[in-house]
Amino acid sequence: MKRWNEKYHDKYKRYSLSGQLLDLRNLNMAWAKVRMNWGAGGVDGESIASFEEHLEENLTETLRLLREKHYQPQPVRRVYIPKSDGRRRPLGIPTIRDRVVQQTLKDLLEPIFEEIFLPNSHGYRAGKNAHQAIIKAEAYLNKGYGWVVDADIKSFFDHVDHDILMDLVREKIADGRILDLVEAILKAGVMEDGEFTETMEGTPQGGVISPLLANIYLNHFDRRMGEKGFLLLRYADDILVFCKEEWEAKKALETAQRILGKELKLELSPEKTRIVNARTYGVEFVGFKFNGKWRRPKDKSIERFKDEIRYQTRRQQPRNLQMVIRKISPIIRGWGNYYRGGTVKDRFEHLDGWIRMRLRCFKAKKRSKPVIKYTLPWYELKQMGLVSLVSLIPR
Repeated sequence: MKRWNEKYHDKYKRYSLSGQLLDLRNLNMAWAKVRMNWGAGGVDGESIASFEEHLEENLTETLRLLREKHYQPQPVRRVYIPKSDGRRRPLGIPTIRDRVVQQTLKDLLEPIFEEIFLPNSHGYRAGKNAHQAIIKAEAYLNKGYGWVVDADIKSFFDHVDHDILMDLVREKIADGRILDLVEAILKAGVMEDGEFTETMEGTPQGGVISPLLANIYLNHFDRRMGEKGFLLLRYADDILVFCKEEWEAKKALETAQRILGKELKLELSPEKTRIVNARTYGVEFVGFKFNGKWRRPKDKSIERFKDEIRYQTRRQQPRNLQMVIRKISPIIRGWGNYYRGGTVKDRFEHLDGWIRMRLRCFKAKKRSKPVIKYTLPWYELKQMGLVSLVSLIPR
């Protein structure tokens, strides 16, 4: 891989992007994307709907603040979502105005950095997805790269170093207004329970531009591992390094730890990082477990799916069976479409039966008279709109 040098950087830097940032048409296009994604409001309490009620005024005022260099991102609103291990993942929700500005900035920067992103990165990139990453990983295993470093960066989004990130952004961007705006977004701070906290490091999950900034940061790791001769596949902060021998995998792990630690001030999660003989035991990546011969949902993915179905089919709720089926069918379809390309027929059949059992129990509980056994034929459920996982498998 070609090592980037300053002369090469300077030749391909973008020196003037402010004109595109200060174009009302670009703000309008960014707003359309923000509106389509919907989502909750930020610390100012303004919703998508209320922002839209005065859309022209809001976008015009945003443009004025940007032109006069008075725009200042507000702190993100801290919320938490549960993780499968019982812990909580922090998210940072920007205001609607800040989301529009971030989307505008993302639309400008993304095509520029796509020029230097490597093909082994598949997370949060246009035209790339997790299924492509899985197919590529299976191909590597079948070519003899059976020893795999399965690694996960510890609290990545919380520990991105701002100075390093800004240096990496400057590799392609020389427009001072754009650089100042990116830095202001990084340092906007967090509001939680009415208390403000400065952000000295990290880029908040939940921000529109955060996935792009994450890829800019870790693209350096992709490059450096490639220079060392290692075959790497990455989806966001989830990393696989493919090797032909165990000793090579050990060397790859040491190299990854050194590059991340010394050059990016990051570390690998000890609990989630290991060396595995993937052809024998399989390896987990983007929700799948696979070994080159078979591919299926990993156990945690199945349990999360079942937990969601359990919650939606709980018996103490003011819904009838038809309403519950309308609620769970999109969940079944979304989960099934993601995993349907694997070796899943037996598991899908088992889960279909389990879902029908949950619905039978729900219906029996709603009956006025207790019954020892209550049957609910599949054709009745299908008429009510229930989706079968098996029906989603390609034929």
